[in-house]
Amino acid sequence: MKDRLEHLIGKTAIVTGAAGGIGEALCRRLAGYQMNLVVTGRKAETLGALADELRAQGVQVCECVGDLADLGFIDSVIAAARERFGRVDVLINNAGLVHNCTVEEMTPELFDSIMQVNVRAPYFMCQRALPDLKKSDCATIINICSVVAHKGYPRQSVYAASKHALLGLSKSLANEVFRDNIRVHVISPGGVFTPMIAKVRPDLTPEGMMLPEDIASIVGFYLEMRTSNAVVDEIELHRVNKEPFA
Repeated sequence: MKDRLEHLIGKTAIVTGAAGGIGEALCRRLAGYQMNLVVTGRKAETLGALADELRAQGVQVCECVGDLADLGFIDSVIAAARERFGRVDVLINNAGLVHNCTVEEMTPELFDSIMQVNVRAPYFMCQRALPDLKKSDCATIINICSVVAHKGYPRQSVYAASKHALLGLSKSLANEVFRDNIRVHVISPGGVFTPMIAKVRPDLTPEGMMLPEDIASIVGFYLEMRTSNAVVDEIELHRVNKEPFA
């Protein structure tokens, strides 16, 4: 196992949306690989607490607090990774917004904010990181998508549209850059119990739902397999009490 993970030691990963839920679990997983972390989020206090926790484990962490809807902030994240660690090896586009309302209830402002974070931000994070990724021997992009990229759920029309777009972006980008030794992966989970989901869907309970750590395990699988000749483009996950192959 040790030999299988040596390629990750000292590499630099950017994780967006690190200040809670899946993002926190991802960072803790990557910390176990002795990777350098560049973490982004909008909540300075929460992000700072996570960074302090990771530093206590001997991990080098660079915090970037800001809004991914701002292209200037995206540029500053990439610049911070270069200045602090001199490289970008892994990009995990995890930040996302979800909603629970009908098409009739959707506002232009909410529509734009969801598309900016779920589609525009990953697109330009990838674009800005590519020059660095092309220099890496384990360059990996992992986009945290959703089961709604394949299924249209009621009251999630814009979220579904954004995740369809993220999946399409991932497919096109993967075919553009695989000859540069950059791998682009997608994780499309169903119900993951996070604070964001609990707020949007108060009718849901943790029973039977996936946990953020489950998604972190799949990210770990992708990274551990980075030196293998076997490539898995996308992994779809569903909760244990969901009908198989439904």
